[in-house]
Amino acid sequence: MIDALFGSKTRVKLLSLFLNNPEKSFYVREITRKIDEQINSVRRELSNMQEIGIVNSQESNNKVYYSVDKDNMFFEPLRQIFSLEIKVPKKDKKEENVWVKRFSDVGDIKLVIFAGKLIGDLGRGDSNIDLLVVGNTSDARMKNLVKNIEKEEKIASNALNYAKMSYLDFYRRLNVKDPFINSIIVSKHSIIIDNENLLITKEQGKDGD
Repeated sequence: MIDALFGSKTRVKLLSLFLNNPEKSFYVREITRKIDEQINSVRRELSNMQEIGIVNSQESNNKVYYSVDKDNMFFEPLRQIFSLEIKVPKKDKKEENVWVKRFSDVGDIKLVIFAGKLIGDLGRGDSNIDLLVVGNTSDARMKNLVKNIEKEEKIASNALNYAKMSYLDFYRRLNVKDPFINSIIVSKHSIIIDNENLLITKEQGKDGD
């Protein structure tokens, strides 16, 4: 649906990249790698976005770098629409720790990400996963917890799509830009637990691209 609203898939990917990295600038070939689109399509959309004032450009070291114009009147509204990480509302500190405790009770959990049905994103973006759990836990405990979450969130039985994997498997996949992991990260999501700062570390590492 969002592709139809904004005209093209490439434009949506560009807006997501810029609005989720407002302090960064990117050159064209770097952008094509990050959003996995053809260079001609990227150049065309960048030109359109620059013409209407959504992005700025500047030349450095014989490369043209593009960045979002934070002074544009539509910057904040667009940023809210394209924000990838959704903050789950919490009423108080006790409630804030409820999910952390529940997942910690089922094993040694390093990372938990909510997506899809668990954050109300029925469009799902590029991912069909509602829950990703990284760490060591038994299948039985996970199935029981997922069943309880389905009841509490009024989700049909066995309708919650979840995946669990070991810390080493996730870390390896994250570093090789595995399509499955990437599809979750580039879609709307909410980070519930990140004990090892896995995603924070990865975001910082992008500066060297």
